[in-house]
Order: sequence, then C-alpha cells, then structure tokens
Amino acid sequence: MRAQRIFLRVTIFFAIIFAIAPATSAAERKTHTVDLGAARKVPYSKAGDPSGAAPGEDSLRIRALLVDGVLKEWTTGDAHDVTDRSFVVRRVIRLNDALPTDKPPEKPASKSASNPAPAASHWVWQRGPWLLVDRATGRVTALHLPAYDPGVSQVSWFRDYAAYCGVTASGKSLYAVVAQVAARKPVLAKKLAAFDPQNQTVPACTAPDWQREPLRVTFHAAGKDAVSYDIVPGSTVLVEDTGDEEKTPAPPAPK
Repeated sequence: MRAQRIFLRVTIFFAIIFAIAPATSAAERKTHTVDLGAARKVPYSKAGDPSGAAPGEDSLRIRALLVDGVLKEWTTGDAHDVTDRSFVVRRVIRLNDALPTDKPPEKPASKSASNPAPAASHWVWQRGPWLLVDRATGRVTALHLPAYDPGVSQVSWFRDYAAYCGVTASGKSLYAVVAQVAARKPVLAKKLAAFDPQNQTVPACTAPDWQREPLRVTFHAAGKDAVSYDIVPGSTVLVEDTGDEEKTPAPPAPK
C-alpha cells in the first residue's frame, strides 16, 4: 500500500510538471522587447521625396524600430503612446529611384560570363505611413488613414485620434480629417479649401491643435482663418489582442 501511494504521488507530480511546462513556454514566447534605436541622419531632398521634403531640407533623422533586437522598420519623428502598451510612429521608406536606363557603377569584370551585370540602384529616403506598434505582441501594423497625403498631412495625435489635413483622391480639395485608430470611417471630414499642389509655395496646412475639455480640434490651412470642430468623445476602437506577432521580413540596413 505504501509503495502504491508513493507511485501515485510521483505520477501526480510529473503530471503537474508536464501540464505547467507548455503554459510556461507559451508565456515565454509572448514576451517581447520593442525599442527605438538611436537617431541618425541620412541624405534627404526634394528630388528624392517630391511629396515629403521641405524646400532646403537636406537630411532626415531616422531611428530603427527593433523587436526582440531584430530590425523591423526605419522610422522618423516622435512616437506617440496610444495606450500603455501600444504606440504610433511614422515609417520612413528607402526607395530605389533608379531608372531602367541608368547604368550600374563600373566594377571589375566577373570571371564567370554566365553572371549578368547587376541592375543599377539609386536609393532615396521618403517619409511614409504611420505604424501602430504593440509592445506586448511585437506586432507592427501600417495604419491606413483616410485621405492621408505624406507631403501635406502633418498628423497631430491625441489619445487614439489622428487630426490632419487630408487631400481628396482627385487632389483638388483640402479636408480637415480626424481619424480614429482601427475605425473604418473618419470621425470628422470637412472641406477646408481648394488645393493646387503646382502653385503651393507654403505648407498647405500646419499640424492641428487639440483641446481636451470640451474635446476640440483646430485646423490651420494656409491663407485661411483657423477653423475649430468639437469632437464627440467615444470609446477607443483599438483592440489589443494577446496573440504572437506575425513574422515579417526585416528591411535591409541602410548603406
């Protein structure tokens, strides 16, 4: 009887160990570190980014977005905390600006005649969309803000609201837009003025100003009086799940 009791206790002990082990491993897999690296400057110009570079702007400050020490994206500007675990930051894109007729830089001839000549590359930096980053899961999601234009829209964040001047698909109208993260439709979309990018000598719109009580946002379009709109506050629509991050290839490091 004593041997049976000892055998039963040992069996229960190992059953508990094996039951806890998978849960512990899963918890370890869901622990992530998300960091923004040190800022560095890269060459930047109106020629390289026609829609985003200001006149005379010759450099851009970028930072690496690292998840578990792995480079996920390059970012620029300040990050904004949406919740205690999620933040938004603007992506910066490294784009190949070479034409099909551009010749690659001359290199010593290859010993193998079967190796084709490398294609030309001319890399430029451009300001891109905003990213939503979840510190808990390590997931990085591109935000699709309505009527957002990288060269015009200077986003001002408050809670999970993004206020900015948007441009219609026709490119002829400037709109006051307030979008909510993860919402399908904008909270606010009002026409501010006509828009003509060809004759735009000054920024079309500066970053809007937020006021908490009452919740109000003020837009400043060039050549127009400031316009304010009251926003009816609502609950956040951002859903922060507990799943592990989706695996995406890391972008190449800049040269």
